[in-house]
Amino acid sequence: MPVYKNDKNGTWYAMVRYKDWTGQNKQKCQRGFATRREALEWEAQFKLQKTADIDMTLEAFYELYEQDVRPRLKENTWLTKQVIIEKKILPYLGKRKLSEITAKDVIDWQNTMMKLKKPNGEPLSQCYLKTIHAELSALFNHAAKYYQLNINPARNAGCMGQEENKEMSFWTKEEYLKFAEAIMDRPISYYALVKR
Repeated sequence: MPVYKNDKNGTWYAMVRYKDWTGQNKQKCQRGFATRREALEWEAQFKLQKTADIDMTLEAFYELYEQDVRPRLKENTWLTKQVIIEKKILPYLGKRKLSEITAKDVIDWQNTMMKLKKPNGEPLSQCYLKTIHAELSALFNHAAKYYQLNINPARNAGCMGQEENKEMSFWTKEEYLKFAEAIMDRPISYYALVKR
């Protein structure tokens, strides 16, 4: 479908007709593009999304990913994913075609992530770097499973960061007995934590 110029404000808009997943004909209009080229680019990406073509950009694929995954997750879980993807992945790889991102591109992205600093000047933690990489890998896994992407370049590039080993502390028998004695006058706490 062609794009049109709005005579009132000089912006461009695109009208696209497509079939939804039920087979019904639909029409989508997107307005407010500053240039004809931007409107044509949006139209092309929208068509790729609707045909589930892996030649769409990672940014366009993210919209499909959100539609597929968000309803299945708790809201806080999705918000965590969203922040990582929108702040740490899309600004670097978002304009690239999904099918053209290579393991080398992922390694270059990883190197950039490892150079980032927190506002206080400290580097990002190893655990957070691992979480960021896991989100990128989840995007590619979803594309491979449901949209026929051949490989997951994030898996081929290897992981960055590592989980922090958390040391477990155990009470000595004396510490346990001291605790039990301290809460003995609170029956609910005592029976919940000590008397089993």
